[in-house]
Amino acid sequence: MEIQNTIKEIHEKKFNQKAVCIWFTGLSGAGKSTLAVALQEKLIEQGFITQYLDGDLLRNTLNNNLGFSDEDRLENIRRVAEVTKLFLDAGVICINAFISPTNQIRNLAKGIIGEENFIEIYLNTSLETCEIRDPKGLYAKVRNGEIKNFTGVDAVFEKPHKSNLILDTGKIQIERAVENILSFILPQIRVQH
Repeated sequence: MEIQNTIKEIHEKKFNQKAVCIWFTGLSGAGKSTLAVALQEKLIEQGFITQYLDGDLLRNTLNNNLGFSDEDRLENIRRVAEVTKLFLDAGVICINAFISPTNQIRNLAKGIIGEENFIEIYLNTSLETCEIRDPKGLYAKVRNGEIKNFTGVDAVFEKPHKSNLILDTGKIQIERAVENILSFILPQIRVQH
């Protein structure tokens, strides 16, 4: 662990950045992926080295053997957090977009990643707004009875206890939301010389 901390410090110094995890949480359709990708683009433009991890992508690759039971949701986020930790140990800023519906799940991720490296952004966008957007057609399938145990409808989504930043993408444009996020995180990820 001591060697890994040294490597992280060397990479952070070389990359001129503090490696943190920016964790987007919220309902399906709240804008997690959209904001995460837009944020990543802005950070790359400013010279930061980042990695984007998305729930859909990892559900189709690393976690393709997991379903949506409580146990599988917990294991999904545990694996994601362990992968995130590897990126942070390499000095890379990790931008994660996961529904992560319960405080237990988010606390698990925070415990693995380290609270000092975990910036939680809660997209407090209403179910109604998410359902109107329905970018993947999932809410329509839920309402037609094709999908059961869907977060926010017939499965729980617990509002986070202590998010670092809360945004409602139903009331704020994407560009403005990204500006708000950048204003909040830049002081935390820039290395001061």
